[in-house]
Amino acid sequence: MSRSDAFRRIALILPALVAILLLVGAPLGLMGWVTLLEKGTSAGVDWTSTPSLGNYQRLIWEEDFDGTLILNTNYLVIFLRSVVQAAVTTLLCLVLGVPVALWMAGLTPAGRAMMLFLVTIPFWTNLLVRNYAWLIILREGGWLGMAVDAIWPFGPVQLLYNDVAVAIGLTYSFLPFMILPVYSVFEKFDWRLVEAAHDLGATRSRALRRVILPVAMPGLLAGSLLVFIPCLGAFVTPALLGGGKTLMLGNVIQMQFGPSRNWPFGAAISVVLLAIMLVAMTALALWRNRRSA
Repeated sequence: MSRSDAFRRIALILPALVAILLLVGAPLGLMGWVTLLEKGTSAGVDWTSTPSLGNYQRLIWEEDFDGTLILNTNYLVIFLRSVVQAAVTTLLCLVLGVPVALWMAGLTPAGRAMMLFLVTIPFWTNLLVRNYAWLIILREGGWLGMAVDAIWPFGPVQLLYNDVAVAIGLTYSFLPFMILPVYSVFEKFDWRLVEAAHDLGATRSRALRRVILPVAMPGLLAGSLLVFIPCLGAFVTPALLGGGKTLMLGNVIQMQFGPSRNWPFGAAISVVLLAIMLVAMTALALWRNRRSA
């Protein structure tokens, strides 16, 4: 490669690199620096404080009256609750989304276009409005609550302001993120491979394990990450449908930047959440590289 070609490539890449550094790298670096500082006198950040890891320490330990450190499990419980809620939502999206994607892949081109249109329609409406709609559906006297009460013989069922309502809202909000990646895989799948497996004596379950799942695995993993990662930091759905009773990491971060006005601690929680997301994305990338090698 000549110097002119190398210079031309650098000139083409440079604007994108500058934009990434200014719009992504600089804010992340500032947030990382804020996590090492202390809360200001009234609010915000004390920029003159000595950098330390105290905000990260607060996630697990807290100081007693005599200055000794004692274990604080409050944030660990919230973290575990967020992970469990995200895992349950991901599982529900898999159960609901994979059959829909598989059915969409078998439609005619016109039918596929129509289904893609219907799947993406929720994105046209603000997430807050959609969650308010579920608030009306799940509330006492709502049509879904009345239907469940009519079927359930052991008294009225509370569908709102609990983990069930949050799971329903999160599943509804992120279901398209599961359907679209899985559909993109099934759309290109050669179903003659399944017919060949049956001709060679494979049963349906064996054909599913040995032929369909290996091909669909990248879409399943991508969809699972696209659902699991945003669920960890979800804020609107737990706040509305959980009624403040179901705290997740997103709610805790909002409280630190809002009522508590402790920006360094909120930034520390955000950095931990970001680190978890980066680990998950890196694991997926390494798995893909290893599989393609």
